[in-house]
Amino acid sequence: MKLNYKEDVKVNDQALDLELLDQAELAVKYGKEWVIARKKVALLEEKEKIIRSKLIRKAWKDPNSYLNQPKATAQTVEAFYRDHKKHKKIKQEKIEAQEELDLIEVAKNEIVFTKKFILENMVKLYLGDYFAGPNVPHDLSKLRNKDKDRQDAVDKQIKVKRKKIKK
Repeated sequence: MKLNYKEDVKVNDQALDLELLDQAELAVKYGKEWVIARKKVALLEEKEKIIRSKLIRKAWKDPNSYLNQPKATAQTVEAFYRDHKKHKKIKQEKIEAQEELDLIEVAKNEIVFTKKFILENMVKLYLGDYFAGPNVPHDLSKLRNKDKDRQDAVDKQIKVKRKKIKK
């Protein structure tokens, strides 16, 4: 399943009812992806343990062949398996899988908690008549892009009030 966090986290303020209906499904979608990624990490952890165990067994069984010394020590056996290409490869795979898991977890939490919080508050705004009534549409998508205009209007009001105070 392909996740598109940037699109999934957006809230369509013109269709809050649909957004609310889709929220649970979206949370489940990200939850499933998180479970799959977590399972992958767990399997790689087990695979790493098996590889490490096999390499340690080989080193203790035949130190001449694997360690190039007649007797094995804990330090030489550890150095042997940590430097072995199979161990390094599985370790790298596990690190990459853990990174993917962490990213999915962040996205899942943002979808489950943050987007839900935003939707709940937008509904409260709607219920409090924040949005314009049916006679005068209030298009939030246009207003979002007018931060500079709003700041200019505030600055203008401040200047006007300062002039009144000076008089």
